[in-house]
Amino acid sequence: MPLSVSDLVAAAKATVPEVNPEEGRALLRDPNAVFIDVREPDELRAQGKIVNAVHAPRGLLEFNIDRRSPAFNPVFDPDRKFVFYCGSGGRSLLAGKTAQDMGLSDVVSLAGGFGAWLQAGCPTEPVA
Repeated sequence: MPLSVSDLVAAAKATVPEVNPEEGRALLRDPNAVFIDVREPDELRAQGKIVNAVHAPRGLLEFNIDRRSPAFNPVFDPDRKFVFYCGSGGRSLLAGKTAQDMGLSDVVSLAGGFGAWLQAGCPTEPVA
């Protein structure tokens, strides 16, 4: 039987730890932590992003992580801690699982995504 997106998210949730917005806010002070926004560009323009977050859309993530890819982004240093987030938490769990599968070990997902971040009053910045 084929897997559903709910099945995939549940499997990712079993291996990718989640942090709540307050724990995420504390990670903003960690110089080794990098926030990765996996939302689509129109979502960023409409809502902004977490302060200093790096945009790596979910559709390009594997190419951004793979050092052999022309689209490799050097922010994906395996010695860093990665905080993935999306709008509500599903895509970031899938992204975190993908990152783990590709060799990044210190990976978490922001529970509730950017919506929870906003609701908690955590810092954001606009995107041009």
